[in-house]
Amino acid sequence: MRRTLLLVAKAAISVTLLYLSLRWVNVGVLTERLSRLKPEWILLATLLATTQVALLAVRWREIAAACGAHLEWASALQFTFIGMFFNQVLPSTMGGDGARIWLMARQGAGWARATYSVLIDRIVGLFVLAMIVVACLPWTFELIRDPVARGLLLLIGFGLIAATLIFALMGTWFRNWFDRWRLTRHLSAASQAAVDLCGSGRSMGIVILCSVTIHLFTVITAWCCIKAIAAPVSFSQVLFLLPPVLLVATIPVSIAGWGIRESTMIVAFAYAGLAQSNGLTLSILFGIVSFVVGVVGGVVWITSGLRIRSLSQALANTE
Repeated sequence: MRRTLLLVAKAAISVTLLYLSLRWVNVGVLTERLSRLKPEWILLATLLATTQVALLAVRWREIAAACGAHLEWASALQFTFIGMFFNQVLPSTMGGDGARIWLMARQGAGWARATYSVLIDRIVGLFVLAMIVVACLPWTFELIRDPVARGLLLLIGFGLIAATLIFALMGTWFRNWFDRWRLTRHLSAASQAAVDLCGSGRSMGIVILCSVTIHLFTVITAWCCIKAIAAPVSFSQVLFLLPPVLLVATIPVSIAGWGIRESTMIVAFAYAGLAQSNGLTLSILFGIVSFVVGVVGGVVWITSGLRIRSLSQALANTE
């Protein structure tokens, strides 16, 4: 009952934020933009988003190895696709993490190693995204002059970097303290695996390269969505505005980030002096592209022969 109420609450938040997003913009302009949609750009965006899945699988496989688990390339790709599907049907953009943990543990890696690998994979992705946000701040501040918005960007970027460093310290400087309790002991072990990953130049190089490329592909995907509606928004503007929006969209208060992504994109475009309707249109098209990739993941799941009922129950237990 509690899980059902939580899911309903998050669905209500998504619907409410989407409704408010539509109220904040000129719906007529939004409709006009969509009426002259160029499908070839959406197709290119979908291909780029699909290519990202392969890069995500490569990164996860390297991290799994650092956690002491062997993950075949084919399995990593299959599980990542399935995770993309569950990202679309479970809360926030992290719903697929539970699916990947269950699938990897079921393959024989064990629950601890599977959980560590997915947790580190998520942290690495957010850390690199935060680094991109911080690196782009001088140019982002040229677009956004509002002091409150600038403060939020600083808080988001440096806050996530600081949180990542604290996570790394759990398995090094403060390991003895965190090893006292069962829950914190697992965090300490995951932290130590992350530190071991950093000690391997080859593995760390692959992980960082994949992460940067993944986020670059995300920006290019969004820019393709902008080109699809011929909106007067440059690639650099998308590069400076999209990463902070993606960080906010990971907050687990909505379904697949819907609603929170749209409202945040509208606010970002408004602060940058750009048309809010273009921000909403971009976010909707970006969400549709992600949904299409999720559908591909659903097909992979169905054809994989995995038992749907048992996987659904396992995912419910991870909430």
